[in-house]
Amino acid sequence: MGKLLARAGFPVLFVAGRRLSAARQAARFIGGGRPVRLGARDLAEAPVFLVTVSDAALHDVALSLAEHVDRWRGKIVLHTCGSVGVEVLEPLRRRGAAVGALHPFQTIPSARVGVQNLRGGFWAVEGDLPARKVAREWVKALEGKSFEVRPSRRTLYHLSAFLVCPTVVTLMDRSRRLLRRSGVPARIVRPMLGQFVGETVRNFVELGGRKALSGPAVRGDWVTIRRHLRALRRAAPELVPAYRALLRIMLQLAGREAPRRAKPRRHAP
Repeated sequence: MGKLLARAGFPVLFVAGRRLSAARQAARFIGGGRPVRLGARDLAEAPVFLVTVSDAALHDVALSLAEHVDRWRGKIVLHTCGSVGVEVLEPLRRRGAAVGALHPFQTIPSARVGVQNLRGGFWAVEGDLPARKVAREWVKALEGKSFEVRPSRRTLYHLSAFLVCPTVVTLMDRSRRLLRRSGVPARIVRPMLGQFVGETVRNFVELGGRKALSGPAVRGDWVTIRRHLRALRRAAPELVPAYRALLRIMLQLAGREAPRRAKPRRHAP
């Protein structure tokens, strides 16, 4: 965010961290900003604060800023956490700051990747009016689109991202292992999966969930599904519960039902 905003013409005055070495490293990556410790008094000169820490650390960082920076009236504080609302910044709001949040609905495994994929993205924005105005100005400068999330449902919003990002990566990695065991050359497994999943995503965007579904469950091919389960029990038994759970959800989306098992016949006495 710091690097992208600096490129877009927003001055970065300070880069603060709990460790000065981390602040220096971040400032070098951003290409500007004076590295300081989180509690530095000089931070009072900044009109806008962007807090880019983990969700779990946000409360402690807000308390630290409120304790060490004296003047907050007229300042704006934004955080980028997805599962936490603006209430976590209440210690700063009570001192006169306008608080808000802007969260990118995007995967950011590293800072360098973030510089590439944050432009043109989608951002959840909430908070006090002055904070929302700054957040939307930044999103516009990054050629993105902003939207609002109900504050009481922010956990559901963040959960939706969890369901389609780290879980998909985990499933793709498990698929990679199965492909390797089936004999597919290692050099093509990841590109092959990338192409396959990329096309699946395009189908979802264009057609919606039900029409984009494919595979044996949609066709009612229970012979193949049972074959899958037998193979999983041998090759990766830890995946069987996940396969069954996903199958149930898939059938709901497809509007189909699993076949009922035949009841054993009672023999006449």
